[in-house]
Amino acid sequence: MATFAKATFNAVSYAAFRPSYPPQVFKTVLSYHRGPSSLLLDLGCGHGLISRELAPSFTNVIGTDPSPTMIKQAKPSTPSSLSNVSFREASAEDLSFIEDGTLDMVVAGQAAHWFDYRKVWPELGRKLRKGGTLAFWGYKDNIFVDYPKATKILDEYCYGPHTMGPFWEQPGRQILRDKYHDIVPPESEWEDVRRLEYEPGTDGPKSGVGELLMHKKTNLGGMEGYARTFSSYHNWMAAHPEERARKDGGEGDIVDVMFDKMLEAEPDWRAKGENWRDIEVENEWGSVILLARKR
Repeated sequence: MATFAKATFNAVSYAAFRPSYPPQVFKTVLSYHRGPSSLLLDLGCGHGLISRELAPSFTNVIGTDPSPTMIKQAKPSTPSSLSNVSFREASAEDLSFIEDGTLDMVVAGQAAHWFDYRKVWPELGRKLRKGGTLAFWGYKDNIFVDYPKATKILDEYCYGPHTMGPFWEQPGRQILRDKYHDIVPPESEWEDVRRLEYEPGTDGPKSGVGELLMHKKTNLGGMEGYARTFSSYHNWMAAHPEERARKDGGEGDIVDVMFDKMLEAEPDWRAKGENWRDIEVENEWGSVILLARKR
């Protein structure tokens, strides 16, 4: 997607503040897989987290991303012991560098909502072997499961018409928010399609519907940093260069204002005064895993 491909995008901050995938995600994907495990393709690999996690289970792993910044981050982040992992700048829509019928599995974590499926489905249909695995997964917005007022403010600032709402790239973001319901593997080429979904609630941990996958207890300072990895935030910044974050010596950007509103709404947070960033909160993310098998 365009924002993450910009040279100005900070891949280091992205890697530091984004939530990691729990072991259950990889266990679910590998349990679904059948047959050989010679070649894995990781589309939209970002800084290479998935490629590294799955490397022990495959003979060779190729991680691709259209962003040169992400590939530049992925290579040095991968230890020499994982010599079976390689990275290259490439899009999901052009897999001409892979021989037809040689892929055993294709995965995409937090990337599949940006693909052009008019091109991607034919490409994957050619490149995966019969019985090969497709595994796409993603997570949408985090929920402060014990703090519904703060969660409501987060939603207002992320999606409100006068805040960051207009700055998301569409239709990708909405596809993710709908948990990939618009990504439908063609029945003529794919079978055994499965979807594992979770929609969090605000009545405490595990109060949502479905199978919980993405959750993390972290401090509010970490969540502040996470908010500044949103593509909508980067696009908002480009449109409002005069509004600098307080941490950078400015009078406050939209994330500063958002957290000001949260502190007003949540007495427990406000009571901490200047140390509010140290407060630990439980987060859950709405998520989906889409699995399919090549006919």
